[in-house]
Formats: sequence, C-alpha cells, structure tokens
Amino acid sequence: MAKIGINIATGSLQQKEMIVGIDLGTTNSLVAIIHPESRKPVVLKEHDGNALVPSVIHFGESGIITIGNEARDNLITEPQNTIFSVKRLMGKSYNDVREYADFFTYKVIDDDTESLVKVQVGDKFYSPIDLSALILKELKTRAEHILKTSVTKAVITVPAYFNDAQRQATRDAGRLAGLDVLRIVNEPTAASLAYGLGLDKEEVKTIAVYDLGGGTFDISVLRISGGIFEVLSTHGDTYLGGDDFDRAIVQHWSASLGITKDELSLHKNLLQELRMIAEKAKKYLSSNNSFTGTVAGQEVELTKRELEQLAQTFIEKTIQCCQHALKDAQLTTAGIDEIIMVGGSTRMPLVKKMVTDFFGKHVHDTLNPDEVVALGAAVQADILAGNNKDFLLLDITPLSLGIETMGGLMDVLIPRNSKIPSRAARQYTTQKDGQGQIRISVYQGERDLVKDNRKLAEFSLKGIPGMPAGFPKVEISFLVNADGILVVKAKELRSGVEQSIEVKPQYGLTDEEVERMLLDSITHAREDMQMRSLTEARTEASQLLYMTRQFIEKNSSFITAAELCDTRHGMFELENLLENGDKDQVQAAIEKLNEISRPFAERLMDQAIAVAMKGKQL
Repeated sequence: MAKIGINIATGSLQQKEMIVGIDLGTTNSLVAIIHPESRKPVVLKEHDGNALVPSVIHFGESGIITIGNEARDNLITEPQNTIFSVKRLMGKSYNDVREYADFFTYKVIDDDTESLVKVQVGDKFYSPIDLSALILKELKTRAEHILKTSVTKAVITVPAYFNDAQRQATRDAGRLAGLDVLRIVNEPTAASLAYGLGLDKEEVKTIAVYDLGGGTFDISVLRISGGIFEVLSTHGDTYLGGDDFDRAIVQHWSASLGITKDELSLHKNLLQELRMIAEKAKKYLSSNNSFTGTVAGQEVELTKRELEQLAQTFIEKTIQCCQHALKDAQLTTAGIDEIIMVGGSTRMPLVKKMVTDFFGKHVHDTLNPDEVVALGAAVQADILAGNNKDFLLLDITPLSLGIETMGGLMDVLIPRNSKIPSRAARQYTTQKDGQGQIRISVYQGERDLVKDNRKLAEFSLKGIPGMPAGFPKVEISFLVNADGILVVKAKELRSGVEQSIEVKPQYGLTDEEVERMLLDSITHAREDMQMRSLTEARTEASQLLYMTRQFIEKNSSFITAAELCDTRHGMFELENLLENGDKDQVQAAIEKLNEISRPFAERLMDQAIAVAMKGKQL
C-alpha cells in the first residue's frame, strides 16, 4: 500500500545547528538556548542584562519600525501608531474581540465579518501575523547579534488554550520572520521541562502548571511517566491576565479622577499613560504596601489592599479554571504532586497565596516566571536537535497538509512536524447561493499558494441542499494514521451529506526534495505572505461587492438616492482596484464601502426589529 512520504529523517538536524526556543508573549517575548558548555538552558541577554523584549511595535515616520523598549516609549505619545498585546488578536475575527475593542488604543478594523481581524496604521493594514512576524524578526536579529551566528530554526511556545487557527497563525508569523518553526509547544509543557520534570526516567508524577501571563491564563494538568508527557486536561481563558489587573486599576483611578469612558476613548494618550502607570503600580505593590504616582498632572494612589480587592475577581476566575481542569482530569487536589507557577503575574503575593491555598501545598516558583517558558522551549529545541538522547521523538509529518481555498490559497490543517497519528478539522462554507457541491483539493507543502505545493488528491462533496451562500457548514477533517496514510473526510453538517477519500500518492518525496520545499518556503516567505494578503483582500472585496449588489436589489426602497449614488461610487472604486490595486488600497476601499453602507444597513435592521416586535410584550 502506498503511503504519504513521511520520513522521520527528513529535514534531520545536525548537532552543530543552533535551534532556539522562543516565548512569544502578550506583554514580553524572549529567546533561550541550551548553553553548549554547561548544557543548561539559558535566556539570551543583551549587554545590559535584560532578556525581555516588550511585545510592542511602533510605526514611525518614513516607514521606520521599532520593536521592544524603544517602541514602548511611544505608547503614550503615539498610541495610534504603537501596537501592543497583538497575541490577543492572533487567529481572531473582529467579532471575537469586539467586547475588548476599547482596550486597544490603535485602530482595529470593525468589518463585522468572521474573517481575521486587521489593524490599521496610517494608510496601511496589518494582520496579527504580520505584526507578530515583526516581533519574531527582532528576536531573531537580537539572538544572532548575541550568538554571533545565523539563527534559522526555532521552537515557539503558545498557550495550551490556543486553537488550531491561532497555532497556524503563530507558525505563519515565524515563517514570515525567516524562521523554520520546528514545533509549536504548549507553554505549560515547556515550563515543566524547564523545572526538569520528566527528565528522570523513573519519575511518575502528576503536575499542575498555573500560567498567568499578561494577556492569557491557562491551567494544565500533566502526567509524566518514563519521560513522556501526557496532557490530562487543559482549561483557561485567552482573555484573562495581568492586562486585566492594569485595566481594573485604570477604571479605579478614572472613577476617582472623574474621567469618563468617552473621554478615555477620545484621548488615547491619556488612556495609555494611565495604563502604564497602573502597570508600574501593580509591580511596585508586589513588594510594597502603597504606591503614589502622577497622571496628567494629578496625583493617584493605590494601596496593596486596594489592588488585591481589584484583582480578587480575576484570580477567583483562575481558581475556577483550576477546578474545571481537575474535574476534566478526574482528579482532586490531593492527586496533584507538583504545582508550577508561570508568568509575570504570578509574582503578585495574592496569586501565590490563593493558588497555594487551593491546592493545599507549596508551589514551584524558584525560576524566573518570565523566563521559565523560554527555558523549556530551549530544552525542547535541544531534543529536536538530537542532542538529548534520553527522549524518544515520535514519527512526524515532514511537510504541512492542507486544502485549496478561494484564490488558490493553501489552508493548512496539519502543520509540518506534527506527531503521527494526528487529526485536525475545520469548517468551511459555500460562496454562491444554491451551490450544490464543493471541490476539495488536498496539497502538501509550505508555500502560501497551492500552485507552489504538491497536489495529493482531489474529490467533490456533492448533493449539498440548495442554501444561501455562507449557510452550509462543511467540515473537512484530516487524519494521518499510524501508518502515515492520510484520510480526508468532508461532511455538510446541516444535511449530513458526507464523502471521504484515502490519499495514497504513487510516489514519495526524497529528503532532498523536502529540504528544497522547506528552503523555498523560507526564501519566498515575504512575497508569499504578500500574495496571500492581496488574494484574501480581493476575495473579501468580491464577496462584499456581491452582497452589496444583492442588498441593493432587495432593499432599494429603503435607500435614499444620495446613499445609492455614494454606494455605487464606492463599488465602482473597489471594482477598479480588484485587478490593479495593492493590498492596502483594496482594504481601504473595502473599509470605505463598509462605512457608506453601514448607516442604511443599520436603519433597515432597526425597522425589521421594530416590525418583528410589534404587538409583542416583553
């Protein structure tokens, strides 16, 4: 039986290669390696001894981009051009982040769709992938400066709570930064490795990893036996972290100073100043009883007791997550042998106390909580490099597996270096009204356009009942079994129509061919991502034009002559840019057409609701 060309030796790493571990954080990011002499994990530090690189990007005049501490200085003076907490946007649509939109002092585009969120700076539009790539590129450059050698391979950590879209976005950002991302590792697993848990072959332990960072929280229950990590359960919240403590302090001070929410929305620099002073107060109160500072010429105060009252609700949420994780793992607190504390927010004494009280035992907090994840990523990188023979690596997929989506784009379902067996699924929908079938084309490779990848198979899901565009829910699932055979299934969830195929290519790939494909993906990463961004913008534009035409045909009586004229002009501009415009021009025209149509679309919605509610009592 023919199999997909999966070869554990493919892309094998030489011991001399430098593979770094990267903690791409919401607030700070850093890089770590295994020291070649001591064989211990160490974080890379600049000459001033600082390892943390603030995950902040500033877009200055003449296209000058700065990252880190230098960028952070612009948070107050140029909030609209300074991006922070981009990790919160990874793999998200605007609808996912709508509730937190006022937290961001830069422009997050509200296009009222399920497509990935976009950030506007000046007349340019950036995806969270673009922004994260800038941070990773800076980390790569700094690592090369410190190590005096080229860095092209990395292990990057993500919260255990990250979904498939967020993990894929992180991989794409690494590739765009010029890095071959060998593995995406859960942060709790990395933290366990940093504490040496699992390195003793005789050790059998159940551990809880409590990770409270700047913007994410997760609790993972892991069982370690014979050097193998088994995740029993994970729970958490991708919108809970130290940023929330800061926001609570800002709201507390705003109330005491008589500053309204509307005023903060209008004066982004004041909001940023408050946020940064709040963060300073939070850190100061970890070892002091009171803090005094100045905001916009007015004095603000905060006591340790007040901070604990503000933070209590958020910490209680994390404890509830711990309860859920234990329940999912079918354990009680008595069944937990070790508790590891990760993330800068765990420095708060109240956090340590509440976690210690909940589990009924002391916690591991001897390693720097800001560094522990990066240190563990370095341990994982060393294992992948083949330098740590105590760990057995399972068979892995040498190249990514995915399907073709609109515009000839590659949508990856199973990333390269995934362990075998591996399973993944994602939902898609139709693009046209009454569409009765969907063609599924399966590809293998690392490039953004399917034409640059290797086609494995193609089949059609037929018999989809006639429904409006976007209404059918078609789930595509990939399963790479233990033999390396890829089974692809497609199912329309509303009707139950289903089709599957076993992918058995007639020939495998040599190691040299796979290496060439990987090298091409890094070499062409920038142009590939630019083409992907342009294709996605064109696809979004085509869909918007189609929907706008349909809307006008059905509701012309509700639209004024002036609105109709403006809308048609906006459509004309967008149509002209479809073929010749760049990504930013197309996106700007989309935004303009959305702004033109929003008032009468909302008016029509209000009327429809009024008619629906007429005569009904609430």
